[in-house]
Amino acid sequence: MFKAIKNMGPATLVAAAFVGPGTVTVCAAAGIGFGYGLLWALLVSVIMTILLQEMAARIGIVTQKGLADVLREQLTNPLLKAAVTGLILAAIVVGNAAYEAGNMNGAVLGLNAIFGRSYAASYPFVVGLTAFCLLFFGNIQQLSRILIGLVLLMSLSFVATAIMTGPSVVALAKGFLLPAVDSENIYTIIALVGTTVVPYNLFLHAALAKERWSQTAGLAAAKTDTIVAIGLGGLVSIAIVICAAAIPATQLNSVVDLASGLEPLYGSAAKYLIGLGLFGAGITSAVTAPLAAAYVANSCFNWKVATNHWKFRAVWMFVMGMGLLSLGTSFKPIAVIQFAQIANGVLLPVLVGVLIWLSTSKKLLGTHKSSTLQIIAYGFIFIFSVGLTVKTFLKLLT
Repeated sequence: MFKAIKNMGPATLVAAAFVGPGTVTVCAAAGIGFGYGLLWALLVSVIMTILLQEMAARIGIVTQKGLADVLREQLTNPLLKAAVTGLILAAIVVGNAAYEAGNMNGAVLGLNAIFGRSYAASYPFVVGLTAFCLLFFGNIQQLSRILIGLVLLMSLSFVATAIMTGPSVVALAKGFLLPAVDSENIYTIIALVGTTVVPYNLFLHAALAKERWSQTAGLAAAKTDTIVAIGLGGLVSIAIVICAAAIPATQLNSVVDLASGLEPLYGSAAKYLIGLGLFGAGITSAVTAPLAAAYVANSCFNWKVATNHWKFRAVWMFVMGMGLLSLGTSFKPIAVIQFAQIANGVLLPVLVGVLIWLSTSKKLLGTHKSSTLQIIAYGFIFIFSVGLTVKTFLKLLT
């Protein structure tokens, strides 16, 4: 058990990043609003994530470069290079700023559940200081494992509770096998995709994978790491939907409301476990979002600096600062979190297209380029992501 934890790869951080407060919020909203009806969308999202993250890790390991570095080198037209680089910077900065707001707000909700609102004014500072220390003072790996353990506690609780709710096998099968898209559920579907297929995780995974495995012999281990970690994250998301579907509520006003989903297992202690897990999930995600933004900026601007360089730190401090500022807005925390997921879903097609282009280059990846079957699968992912984006804009215009 301890050996397995010690050998956890980069994909574990990716899973920890997407199983954050946004995932809990969106999956709970899907379960409460549509029962098991959107499990198919979650399953598709998990499969998409495994395929895309494996591709990102493969590119990072084979080239020993970050995704932005590879893209910048592969584009020969100066104007196109500048445009694409600018687009990536804008997408990651905007997306991560939105995610940081949701991550920090989620962690604040966790503190509210544990300690009440008597000290609510100090919670944003506690969250910000904790995330800052994790990044600034180094050894993120050990501290991240502690936070992942907290998230795992909540995750196991949801899985156990999901089993205890006694879901109908027939109803679950229908939820997984009978997809349905309409004007009522389209935003929730986009949010489910966005909360699972996280663009900044693609950049983060490539950067961390090349540091973990310096030779192509590590590709098999990286693939296994991705399937296991993302698969477990997907199982947690599915369990949250099942739990939420059993909650007799018509509206999710706070993630803390999910405590009722754990009451059969933990009684009155449910809100404290939810709060602890949500705080851990929020802090973990609040660290990975700025970290990914810093890696992207480091590549796009060709700084080639270490993680303790002031330029690298300036980027993650900026993203983290934007998250702290968002705590002073009039938005409810849950609204900020859901906005982050929707914005991420809209930005997704651009990054999917970039990855497909890079992964099919024999000059770049040699014998490790994507196979015909993989390209077909990526094509379906691209079409799926574009379709969701188009539906989003049509919804906004009508």
